[in-house]
Amino acid sequence: MASVGEIVAPTPTREVLSRAQARAALIPDCMVEARRLANTVIAGWHGRRKRGIGENFWQFRPYVDGESLSRIDWRRSARDDHTYVRDREWEAAHTVWVWADLSPSMMYKSTFAGVSKESRALVLMLALAEILARSGERIGCPGIMEPIAARNAAERLAAALMHSPSTDGLPDTGMIRGNSDIVLIGDFLDPVEKVMDRLGPLARRGLTGHVIEVADPAEELFPYAGRTEFTDPETGEKLTAGRAETLKDDYARAYAARRKTLAGSLRHLGWSFIAHRTDRLASEALVAVHAYLAGMPALKAEGARP
Repeated sequence: MASVGEIVAPTPTREVLSRAQARAALIPDCMVEARRLANTVIAGWHGRRKRGIGENFWQFRPYVDGESLSRIDWRRSARDDHTYVRDREWEAAHTVWVWADLSPSMMYKSTFAGVSKESRALVLMLALAEILARSGERIGCPGIMEPIAARNAAERLAAALMHSPSTDGLPDTGMIRGNSDIVLIGDFLDPVEKVMDRLGPLARRGLTGHVIEVADPAEELFPYAGRTEFTDPETGEKLTAGRAETLKDDYARAYAARRKTLAGSLRHLGWSFIAHRTDRLASEALVAVHAYLAGMPALKAEGARP
């Protein structure tokens, strides 16, 4: 996916090796940060809050004719003239697919951010996997790891990522069946039509999607002036601007229009969209996507902008 900035693309013969080495070195630190991040928000995790067959109490509700008498809570019913049923919270494992874009554009980090887009995406993916695994969900990563229900799912995902081949663009999702959630994390700077051509079929197959767009602050602010050379990290194409500041207004309008169109297209599918900048707290995006997964979008964190 194309990006804006001063990155100079490495030669093709060295690119695959250098990217693999950089990612392998990055993932252990990302796993440590992901666990720390998960621990900061885990107190707010209360499951999916759906009536079901679990053991955790959810709510009392009036008894309905035809229900099993064994479900009646006689102690609660004795308090007044109504008969109440004790509902339990749903605890059946659900499959959540998580994916982070690891294409060259994600390696970008300006002087306005403390981490690269790739680092932030990996931390968010692993932290989300950590939280979901603790609640008993099945976690998978398209093309990287089949869904598993295990407490150490995030650690196993990190190990799989370290040994996975480098891929560009959106993942192969042919193995994913309906009635699952998929969380996609990347910069999504390809043309909106191209992105939606890949995501539209997933929605029609019954997947519920959540997209986190990770952006470097320089990609929004366009803080460039004077003679500036921009290099596409994926194609190597270059653009030289004699006075970069004259491009700022047109760029800002195009960037905002692309994001608005992408967000609207995703919401038309019934998917959620979160815009996140790498100079913001990672917890903002994590809490926001967790709220969507839990069916509580009203809890979306401030700073995870729509």
